[in-house]
Amino acid sequence: MILSPIARVVEKPVEKYSFNRLATSEYKGSQIVIDEVLEEDEDFVVSKFWYEVEGKIITGQLNTPTRVASASGYPVVIMLRGYINPETYTTGDGTRNAAAYFARNGFVTVAPDFLGYGGSDEEDADSMASRMKRPVAVLELVASLNRIAGVDEGRVFMWGHSNGGQIALSVLEIMGRSQQFAGLVVPATLWAPVSKPFPYSILYYTDEYEDGGKALRKVLADFEKDYDVDLYSIHQYYDWIRSPIQVHQGTGDDAIPLVWSDELVERLEELEKEVIYFTYPGADHDMRPVWDTVVERDVEFFLRFNRS
Repeated sequence: MILSPIARVVEKPVEKYSFNRLATSEYKGSQIVIDEVLEEDEDFVVSKFWYEVEGKIITGQLNTPTRVASASGYPVVIMLRGYINPETYTTGDGTRNAAAYFARNGFVTVAPDFLGYGGSDEEDADSMASRMKRPVAVLELVASLNRIAGVDEGRVFMWGHSNGGQIALSVLEIMGRSQQFAGLVVPATLWAPVSKPFPYSILYYTDEYEDGGKALRKVLADFEKDYDVDLYSIHQYYDWIRSPIQVHQGTGDDAIPLVWSDELVERLEELEKEVIYFTYPGADHDMRPVWDTVVERDVEFFLRFNRS
C-alpha cells in the first residue's frame, strides 16, 4: 500500500499575534532590571529599567514613590505613550509629566519604550509584525510586575495616550479573554485614543508621509493577501473588555477627531461596559490647557478602584 505524504502546515509569521491567539497564549514575564537612577525627587525616584520580550530587550522608565507603601505594596500604572519619532525620542518622552503626577500621588509608574526606542533592541524589519508585537510587550510587562520590589501586582492600572490608547485597548481586550489574567481587572484611562479599525487607523495618517503613504499601502496590500485584518483589529473585540475605562477627548484635537472617541464610547456603552467620558472644549491632543484637570480626574478614577 502506498501512503500519501502528510502535508506540513507552516504557520505564517504573524498568525500568533492575532487577538484570539494572544488571548490563549502564556505570558511568563521577565526579570525587571533597574539599569540606572535618572533622577531623585523629593516625592519619587526615577529609574531606567529593562526587561525581555521574545528574546529582545525593551527599556523604559520606572517612577517609585518615596512615601511608605501600604502593607500590600504600591499600586502601579502602566503608561503607554503615543507616536514619537524614534530619532528624537528619549526614555520617558510622552509619559514623563503624567508619570510624575501619579508617582507624587503614591503610584509606581512603568512606561516601556517599545522596540526601536530608547535603549531597546531594534524592531523587526517586518513593520506589520513590529506593530502586532506591541500588545505582547505590555502583556509580558504585566506578567513581570511581581519582579518589581514593593509593587502590589493585584492593583494594576493603565494609562494610554493616542496610539498608546489603541495598544491599551488591545491589551484590555486580550486580558479580558485570557485565563491567565482572569483574576485581574485593570482600570484604564485613555487620552484621545486611536480607536478606528485596523488598518484604517494607520492609513488615516498617510497624508503626513513624504510619499503620501504609497509604501505603507503596498505593505498593507501584501499583508491582506496573507491575513484577515479583522483578526488584528480592536473593533472586533470590544465585548471582551472587563475593565472600567475613562476617556478624555479635546474638541480642538487635530490628531484624533472628536467623533472617534464619541463612537468608541457609544460602542462600549452599547456593550454595557463601564465607561466615563469627558470632553474638553478647545483642548488639544496633549490636553492643553486642561491638563491639570485631566490628571486630577485620572487619580480620582484610580482611587475608586485602589483597594489595598
